[in-house]
Amino acid sequence: MAKMTYDPVSGEEIANRPRRRYKEKYFDYSLLLLWIFIMLLGYVVLYSASSYIGITVQNDATFYLKRQIFATGIGLLGMIPAIFIDYRWWKKLDKLIYFGSLVTVLLVKTPLGIESHGATRWVGLGSVQFQPAELVKIGVIVMVAYMISKCGATALDNVKTCYQIFAVALFGAGLVGLVTSNLSSAVIIVGIGAVMLIIGGACVKFILSLGILGVSGLSLIVLASSLTGKSFRMSRVLVWMHPEQYSDSGGYQVMQGLYAIGSGGLFGKGLGNSAQKLGFVPEPNNDMIFSIICEELGIFGAVCIMLLFIFMIRRMRVIASNAADLYGSMLVIGVLAHISIQVVLNIAVVTNSIPNTGVSLPFISYGGTSLAFLMIEIGIVLSVSRRIKRIR
Repeated sequence: MAKMTYDPVSGEEIANRPRRRYKEKYFDYSLLLLWIFIMLLGYVVLYSASSYIGITVQNDATFYLKRQIFATGIGLLGMIPAIFIDYRWWKKLDKLIYFGSLVTVLLVKTPLGIESHGATRWVGLGSVQFQPAELVKIGVIVMVAYMISKCGATALDNVKTCYQIFAVALFGAGLVGLVTSNLSSAVIIVGIGAVMLIIGGACVKFILSLGILGVSGLSLIVLASSLTGKSFRMSRVLVWMHPEQYSDSGGYQVMQGLYAIGSGGLFGKGLGNSAQKLGFVPEPNNDMIFSIICEELGIFGAVCIMLLFIFMIRRMRVIASNAADLYGSMLVIGVLAHISIQVVLNIAVVTNSIPNTGVSLPFISYGGTSLAFLMIEIGIVLSVSRRIKRIR
């Protein structure tokens, strides 16, 4: 008789254990369904928020909704291939995507640059126009994920290594901020790099120094604005602190948004019944769409939408924790950071928790470039999920 071996912990006969089988083709349908639900809800909310300005400005109540659906179609052209292409393929294009995105930022200052809403932040290529800052976000995610995976998590114990990687995000954010004056996108890019490094295992010294540098940098910006007479940024801080004193100028948008939130109550006035979207709240279909959600669906509806984003972020965390390698995990963390930061900033601006800055609500606010690139990011996350090995 053959001699049996036993597990030293459980005492179970190893020969009698059921063999573990691995199912290679796992796919996170929960994340996909969450994204679809948020998108469909976004269409409904966007139509309600934009129908009035659609009629008055474009003579078509469905103008912005149709443009958003068209942008979704463009996004699917990038999202579907991103799902089925092995995510490790992005390693081969990391430098091309990163430096290529920086070049598109410089195109803003060429004849290809397009001015809109008093700022030149778009690039037009024939009938297609896009915002380079959104491409830089993907470039930073791909590049930082590659550098962390190449160095390994243990290398992040070195402060110098952390800052060498963080320089990728800093340079991208600095270029976006200087060339396009888009401070909100610059902050998001820096935040993406910081979150990826911190979750990737950056040392305590780096985290502490990063916090000190952040506070010092903001203080210098405020001080420089007040001393040099460049009061644009400073005025936003003053409006944030006392919006009621500037209700006829810079505080108008903030006050109207707060009126919309306050009038919604617990369950809102009902879908389509917003009064503030009738020419009172500026950009009700874009940056301020959350205020219309609060007015029509109330606190209950607003909390439900926040919970949907929390569930989406939780699914991404699960995928990142079970990714096949460090590179895949960092890609998912980058996308998670992007969506999380953007959601928090948008809601914080609308509720006047931070000074006003232009940040859209992912998958809900009107904006073709942001939507298309966010869909590609979701496709990358789903690609990582397809390579997870599930024990059965």
